[in-house]
Amino acid sequence: MNDFNKEEKDIRDDIAWAQINKDVLQSIEKPRAAFWYLFAFAGTLFAIGVGCEIYQYQVGLGVANFDNPHMWGLYIASFIFWIGMSHSGTLLSAILHIIHADWRKPIYRFAEAMTTFSLMTAGLFVIVHLGRLWQVYYALPYPNERWAWPNFQSPLLWDATAIFTYLTSSMLFLYVGAIPDFAICRDNAEGWRKNFYTVLALGWMGTDRQWRNFRVSYMTIACFLIPLAVSVHSIVASDFAMSQQPGWHITSFPPYFVAGALYSGCAAIITLFIMLRHTFRFEEYMTMPILDKIARLTFAIAMVWTYLNFIEYASVWYGDDMFAKQVLIQKATGPYSPFWWAMNFLGSVLPFTLLFKKIRSNLTAMLIISLLLNLGMWLERWMIVAPTFSHGYYPWTIDHDQWPSFVQWGIVLGSFGWFGLLFMLFCKLVPSVSMYEVKEMVYHRTLGRKHLAQLREA
Repeated sequence: MNDFNKEEKDIRDDIAWAQINKDVLQSIEKPRAAFWYLFAFAGTLFAIGVGCEIYQYQVGLGVANFDNPHMWGLYIASFIFWIGMSHSGTLLSAILHIIHADWRKPIYRFAEAMTTFSLMTAGLFVIVHLGRLWQVYYALPYPNERWAWPNFQSPLLWDATAIFTYLTSSMLFLYVGAIPDFAICRDNAEGWRKNFYTVLALGWMGTDRQWRNFRVSYMTIACFLIPLAVSVHSIVASDFAMSQQPGWHITSFPPYFVAGALYSGCAAIITLFIMLRHTFRFEEYMTMPILDKIARLTFAIAMVWTYLNFIEYASVWYGDDMFAKQVLIQKATGPYSPFWWAMNFLGSVLPFTLLFKKIRSNLTAMLIISLLLNLGMWLERWMIVAPTFSHGYYPWTIDHDQWPSFVQWGIVLGSFGWFGLLFMLFCKLVPSVSMYEVKEMVYHRTLGRKHLAQLREA
């Protein structure tokens, strides 16, 4: 290649890199109208949840249909669901970063944001479930003047500690990974945005020393997050497994909860992938081969969850715990049976549709399937909580069914609105596609093509 052709090729590469900046920055400044429709829809759901919470605060938890023994309801079931939703984003991003999977680069940032906002949503249910919101400090493990020190043997203490640690680590992982992109935004923004991104960029200039320190720091946080993410949902599972309630005292609960968390998180990534792809014009970055890989991964995790689910059923059915067996029978034949069968169908049978390439390449079908998969995982959380309280050890708890009131449903819908508002605001202020990592991916592919061409010439 002569000097002129080489220079022309370099110019084309520079234009391609500039186009990446232009496309991602345009997504922040001028998203499609669908963004505002989704924002308004999320705001409406959040307003419904706030209204229901104000009503519950003024009247009391009785409007939520809570009684003895039903003192958890949809609040704790949704808490588990949102904790599970948080796992796939940061955990998969960290694992794929360590193994240098390039296909992660266009999608990891919004997946990590999903983790952060899911944890923030889960924390709301701890406060809402208290009823007396002003006494939230009783749920925090700290020394206080009432000498109400926490029980360090309780999984609830370690639950709060692990979730708080995971939240702060996930936010740090998300922020550190976005610093180079904040510098790009700083150099292309005007007005208040320039000042905003200048603060977030922390003086990033792209020097060799900064890049070396950045790589080491980012990899260190990624390695730290993997065992932390696994431990968080294992500890959440211990909230149930360490109790004596029938249907909960099962040793397979920790891996079962971790698999369910990864499952629901992957399904949520598919949903957000398709929505962001259309809303922010990311068709060239969030490509169909990437969606295909996420769908395959979702199917693999679904099969692991299905296996662990059947292990739970078998251990109860063939075990000698009569009460746990009665709870399982009640799930299959009692008042909750439609939801239990729906949970098993959506969680274990529906994923087999992901084996077909035509379905994996159809965005509408994938969006519907991902929503149904997460519906199945939400039902799974509810089926953990409600049937056990309806069929406990004491005779007066047997067949004591509880159905959520409109207040519980309203607050659960409000949590989805809260998550949607946080996520949409994030996408409006922060590049949801990593510009510098997409450029690295393009550069590596260019080097690969050059190397392949050289091998063919040789």
